[in-house]
Amino acid sequence: MPLLALTGGIASGKSTIATALAARGAVVIDADAIVREVQVPGSPVLAAIAAEFGSGVLRDDGALDRPALGALVFGHPDRLAALNEIVHPAVRVESQRRFDEAFAADPDAVVVYDVPLLAEARAGDAWDLVVVAHAPVEERVRRLVKIRGLSEGDARARIGSQVGDEERLALADVVIDTGTTLDATRQQVDQLWDRVTRSR
Repeated sequence: MPLLALTGGIASGKSTIATALAARGAVVIDADAIVREVQVPGSPVLAAIAAEFGSGVLRDDGALDRPALGALVFGHPDRLAALNEIVHPAVRVESQRRFDEAFAADPDAVVVYDVPLLAEARAGDAWDLVVVAHAPVEERVRRLVKIRGLSEGDARARIGSQVGDEERLALADVVIDTGTTLDATRQQVDQLWDRVTRSR
């Protein structure tokens, strides 16, 4: 019943790896999806966010206005920390519930927690393996410009707002280099899958 944390910076190929692992039979739990779910209208988390940051972070329909909230926390570490203190505990509870549910359904499951902000989101957890998706910064900039339509300046700002590669790689038990070809990435995923399923 291995529990893997999969992390990586923006445009690092993390989603490609998660999709490949799911195709091989892994149960992939998406931290970003959980974040959105715990912030739905009527939730205690959304109420706490509105209390902390003001009603201007809510849309007319009562849902979270993500761009408005982002404008308040982007580039302001103290404000971002306040947001994380509201959101991360709820995400921890729900992610643990989903881990438990997956292992109860299949004790031999390979569970992958797809989590961009690993250190911030579940610090101190005992993962069986931490897998880091890694591509050079210039390749990530190219992807953000070509695939997501960002300007080069915006792409570099997005990358620069996250922890650096050195800090992320320091967490890694396994590094999957996504900077070359898709086939090469898939081969590395195959090697990882063999490693985590060999003893089953």
